[in-house]
Amino acid sequence: MKHHQKPPSYSTHTDWYSDRLQSLTSSSRPDSIVYSYTTAYHGFAASLDPKEAESLRQSDEVLGVYEDAVYQLHTTRSPEFLGLDSELGLWAGHTPQYLNQASQDVIIGVLDTGVWPESKSFSDAGLPGVPSRWRGQCESAVDFNPKVHCNKKLIGARFFSRGYHMAAGEKPSRETESPRDHDGHGTHTSSTAAGSAVGNASLLGYASGTARGMAVHARVATYKVCWTSGCFGSDILAGMERAILDGVDVLSLSLGGGSGPYYRDTIAIGAFSAMEKGILVSCSAGNSGPAKASLANLAPWIMTVGAGTIDRDFPAYAVLGSGQKFAGVSLYSGKGMGRKSVGLVYNRGNNVSSNLCMPGSLDPSQVTGKVVLCDRGVNARVEKGGVVRDAGGIGMILANTEASGEELVADSHLLPAVAVGRKVGDVIREYVKSNSNPTAALSFGGTVVNVKPSPVVAAFTSRGPNMVTPQILKPDVIGPGVNILAAWSEAVGPTGLQKDTRKTLFNIMSGTSMSCPHISGLAALLKAAHPDWSPSAIKSALMTTAYTKDNTNSPLRDAADATISTPLAHGAGHVDPHKAISPGLVYDATPDDYVAFLCSLNYAPEQIQSIVKRPNDAFGSIAWTNAEHQVRSPVAFSWTQSGGLQ
Repeated sequence: MKHHQKPPSYSTHTDWYSDRLQSLTSSSRPDSIVYSYTTAYHGFAASLDPKEAESLRQSDEVLGVYEDAVYQLHTTRSPEFLGLDSELGLWAGHTPQYLNQASQDVIIGVLDTGVWPESKSFSDAGLPGVPSRWRGQCESAVDFNPKVHCNKKLIGARFFSRGYHMAAGEKPSRETESPRDHDGHGTHTSSTAAGSAVGNASLLGYASGTARGMAVHARVATYKVCWTSGCFGSDILAGMERAILDGVDVLSLSLGGGSGPYYRDTIAIGAFSAMEKGILVSCSAGNSGPAKASLANLAPWIMTVGAGTIDRDFPAYAVLGSGQKFAGVSLYSGKGMGRKSVGLVYNRGNNVSSNLCMPGSLDPSQVTGKVVLCDRGVNARVEKGGVVRDAGGIGMILANTEASGEELVADSHLLPAVAVGRKVGDVIREYVKSNSNPTAALSFGGTVVNVKPSPVVAAFTSRGPNMVTPQILKPDVIGPGVNILAAWSEAVGPTGLQKDTRKTLFNIMSGTSMSCPHISGLAALLKAAHPDWSPSAIKSALMTTAYTKDNTNSPLRDAADATISTPLAHGAGHVDPHKAISPGLVYDATPDDYVAFLCSLNYAPEQIQSIVKRPNDAFGSIAWTNAEHQVRSPVAFSWTQSGGLQ
């Protein structure tokens, strides 16, 4: 809506919106407005039929009418891998004690599936009182008591579900209306960004050690905007608006949708408002790699984060009857198979999807008591293991195809299982096809560290080019996103499957959902060290100091095909917190610079206004000469010197 055109006869914009909706129909429309936005967006969310939507679209005071989009989640060792262990002493001129104290005043807002407040990762031991500028709150619900579940660490917890209910018409079946996390994803991301230190943390014995977030002393505010069927744009926008008003310093969103014009991108619009208020917005790049042009969250004012590995692994082995032994990975923790080999089968079922181990695709008479070779892809990796177990199989080898290349992601399967790369998978497939009685045995090697080479760019991380504005390189950076240990919800097992009844305090997950909160936490540390830095300055520091060589001093490699990675996969490179805190030069950009950038895109004035929330005469324009455009308000970057030239 054109916010400034509100008639003076209405005391609030919400009253104006309600009356405007009432004028569309003769019937009564009680509670017709789902959300009314004044900060992250100028407008409202409502349930409209096509005729009503078109009528609004034709109104002079309306900038645009858009369908509510559904976004998806982009689903201990990493602090040490990034050099954030407290034993390193001075951190580029800032002592750990200084940063710890300064970060106590930094607040990270996380938009996700909520939080499991009982986790020790949200302990407030040793923290002083809540920052006086904090304007947020913890909301009460049937299973969430603010007096019990919030503290000086977890200082905010809200939920937003009106958009979901408007679309679905019913409550989620597995969860209640509450900030509580029944999925695990939100607890994992929140604790990755700013979890308190917890000793003796592990997933069923794997990755044992101290789990801690990036900004271990920062405060956490969670905004539950994702439900069982996804994250609705209207709920996301409401959560972003509330977070801005509450006073967060960093916003972390491990979710996204497809790419589209910025004026139709809910997250981009909300992030612009946050950026204007000095809030850095960090978003996941997506898990659609290695396909090209598969990125989400492309706006230049957003920190778009891809994923790489760390130097920790969970080796497991498949030994074939031929004597060949192949290394893979696994987080299986139950009773093993022993050393005796059993029959190995592949593509044994009643339909064309049996090679993928899809539900109902395997023939129990052919797989009972055997190890099943399953191709990776289409359905979840852990679901494949459940399908094998339900069909009577006693083990699984999960083999990559060309799409996943040599990338290995460990999972806490329900039965003995080993994941192997494409090349090994091809050898095993050929072994099964060419032998009349193929056999295999599986074994597990626990946890190893100091793996080389690392980091390696994850095959799943989404890639450029940026199809909305190709002149803007995305992703911006990569961070740790493979096999990350963090806190977990006790409402769900580590695989997330309903049949998984195991309860764990921590879980190991992979995805750009995991790399995003790493960068959110690092941004909080930079904000603590440099409270005068703008979001663009923080973004600049992280990008200009990123590295492009691994721990063998070789160029970063891409797990998809084991070749050298490119900026379309890793952006500026892998983040380096120590260098980022004193980058030498900081390239800043103001909101007006971004407005000028938008003016260069040939967007209509109304489309730009929907993003920047200013009248048309408040920003630059475009002049066309010989089919080329010239921006009357060109983007101008400034730099400031920080900590000396490097």
